Amino acid sequence: MSLRARIRGGDQAAFGELFDECSKAVYNHAFRLTGNWSTAEDVMALTFLEAWRLRGKIDHEGGSLRPWLLGIATNVHRNLRRTARRHDDALARMPRGDVVPDFADEVVGRIDDAERLAAVRAAYDGLRRQEQDVFALCVWAGLDYAQAAQALGIPVGTVRSRLSRARKKLAGAGEPPPAPRQSSGDRGPDKEEIR
Repeated sequence: MSLRARIRGGDQAAFGELFDECSKAVYNHAFRLTGNWSTAEDVMALTFLEAWRLRGKIDHEGGSLRPWLLGIATNVHRNLRRTARRHDDALARMPRGDVVPDFADEVVGRIDDAERLAAVRAAYDGLRRQEQDVFALCVWAGLDYAQAAQALGIPVGTVRSRLSRARKKLAGAGEPPPAPRQSSGDRGPDKEEIR
């Protein structure tokens, strides 16, 4: 049985013989096409993979399979070049100069934020309920003393004293929260009423 017939039949040993006989010629052809030894190796490997896939199309009659393999190598090289060109074109269309931020920095920031928020929440939970109410209205909701006093139905001085105590307790959890805005109707900084 001829080498062609054995390869057509899926004989792996026969295909190994073909590889031993023609791999150097395919590699040299690929190197001449590419000018790069690494790419030539890729072309050679893909050529023999493709030859195995197409083995059923080998003519029953004929001489050496070297021309058939070199034709496959030429097509493989053409396909690789086309793929590389498409890749280069896609890269060329990408905006230049834009720095893509490293997502690791964002993750670290989120972890830091989560840890800080957990510490603030723990400290907040340690406040008395009345201090939590004043803190939430003045610091988180942005109300001034008078607005918080109106919302809670307590005197402005009570809002000030509760917020002052809350700020002192929370200072250990990080930076102290900002002082609330004062409305024009607020009395200036005077003695705080304690409740």
